[in-house]
This record gives sequence, C-alpha cells and structure tokens, in this order.
Amino acid sequence: MDHCFTPISSMASFVEFFHKGKVRDKSKTNTFRPKKKFEPGTLRYSLHKHAQASLNSGINLREVVKLPPGEDLTDWYAVHVVDFFNRINLIYGTVSDSCTEETCPRMSGGPKYEYLWADGSSKYKKPTPLPAPRYIALLMDWIEAQINNEDIFPTKTVAIGAEAHVNTCYKHFYYFVKEFELVSNKEFEPLAELTRKLCYMDKM
Repeated sequence: MDHCFTPISSMASFVEFFHKGKVRDKSKTNTFRPKKKFEPGTLRYSLHKHAQASLNSGINLREVVKLPPGEDLTDWYAVHVVDFFNRINLIYGTVSDSCTEETCPRMSGGPKYEYLWADGSSKYKKPTPLPAPRYIALLMDWIEAQINNEDIFPTKTVAIGAEAHVNTCYKHFYYFVKEFELVSNKEFEPLAELTRKLCYMDKM
C-alpha cells in the first residue's frame, strides 16, 4: 500500500474530519463504516470516557495508556481495541479515494514487505496477494466480527462484571437529583423496587 496516497490537503481538514467522525457511503468503500460504540452505563463505556478525557487533557501518552487503579485489564484492552478500530477506520477514510486497486495493486509495507491475506475461508485458505483496498476491507470486516463476538467481547453488563459499577452510577444519579429536587418521585415509580434496594438500604 506504499506510495499510493496523495498528501492530505491540510492538517486542519484532517482534524475536522477526524473529530466529526464522518462516515462515508458504504457503496463507495467497504472499509468505512459506522463507529463502534460502548453501551452507556457499562463499565467499558466509563473506561472509554476516562481514556478520552485523558487523551484530550494533553497528558503524556505513555502515562495515559496505563491501567487505571482498580480497573479490570480485560475491559481496558477491549476499550482500546474498539477505540483503535474507530480511529484507524476514520484515518483510512481520509486516503481511501487515493488508494484504489489500480494505484495500490498490492498491500505492501514498502518495497521489501508485502502482506498476504488468509482467513481460513474457502476463498482464502492460503496466503493470497490482494489489492490494498480489498485487503483492508477484509481486515476491517474481520476485526468488526471479533468485536461483535460476545465470546470475545461480552456486552451484557453482568457478564463483564460491571453490575456493581452500574448500581453505583444509579445511586449517584438518584442522590444527586434528590438533593437538588430535579426529578419528581413520580418519575422514579418504574424504578421503585430498584431504588428501594439500592438507595434506601444505605440508610439502614
């Protein structure tokens, strides 16, 4: 894929593109897809927000990548796999128009290295040379399939051990809105049993 990209017109345009999270029409390229997201209220969502806040604060990246105290390493891995997937997807989108099967006939890393594709399917049982856009499309599809595999990346709150975290978040919210009388008791009726168990038990 070397020597097949035209320079980005300006860093400003790249930054604008990156921050907007632009998603291109999939009919034009199979590598540009909607961003993968974490379900709000889960531990991984909170870790994701923690990581984003750290990145935006200008902290040394060598420090930012360290596991936050008390957090699970597996969840920290998962958060970064998804974040890197989204970022790489966006970055590739900025150059995908310049990298076609004609301009990038092989997926390479310079003149000395070529990447071959093999995934065990009937079509690609053996390592196969491919144009760069096709290779990247297959790679992004494969990564997305791994992310969507709940055996590898479980999404249920209890399954990833985040039930206690979610309960704490709810109690924090409940105490806050009650302290400042922001939400009426009527609005909590659907959650009455949960509120009784989580919040009123604290008073006992």
